[in-house]
Amino acid sequence: MAFDNKLETFQATTRQEWREWLSKNHRNAIGIWLIYYKVKSGKPSVKYSEAVKEALCFGWIDSKVKSLDEERYMQIFTPRKPLSVWSKLNKQYIEELIEQGLMTPAGMEKIAAAKQNGSWNKLDAIEELIIPADLKQVLEANETANKYFEAFSNSSKKNILFWIESAKRPETRLRRIEQTISSAAQNKNPLVR
Repeated sequence: MAFDNKLETFQATTRQEWREWLSKNHRNAIGIWLIYYKVKSGKPSVKYSEAVKEALCFGWIDSKVKSLDEERYMQIFTPRKPLSVWSKLNKQYIEELIEQGLMTPAGMEKIAAAKQNGSWNKLDAIEELIIPADLKQVLEANETANKYFEAFSNSSKKNILFWIESAKRPETRLRRIEQTISSAAQNKNPLVR
């Protein structure tokens, strides 16, 4: 059975309801499908940004989204894995949540672990569009690929850099760099098929 199918669903009409669910379940649940009503439905529902902020308070993270019907969709929330990377936006949320006194010990533990293992800052170079040395060397050796790569939108470049950085094995990273150069030389994004 797929992980998605093992999860129960929960529908929160308010941010407080979602926080209460997390408070009771964050230590033992493997995850949950949180059901939202779309804004245009006019029905009460926790908002996406509120759901993410509350999840962060308890050391959880959002992921896959799935449409349910015309009015509703659902999204998986799970406990954050130890090496899970932290986006700039989530780190900004964390600052706000700490200032507001909303962070829980569970959330603070995840932050401390991330700062210790390096996952807290792993995306910083990507957010700042710093090209890693191995990719930079190959780009500089291919003028056409370099020119087109530089012309890609910042969001496209960030996605490509994340794709390269997230490779678990050196040979996968090398293959992704090669695909990036080959595609960029044709003015194509390697992530767009």
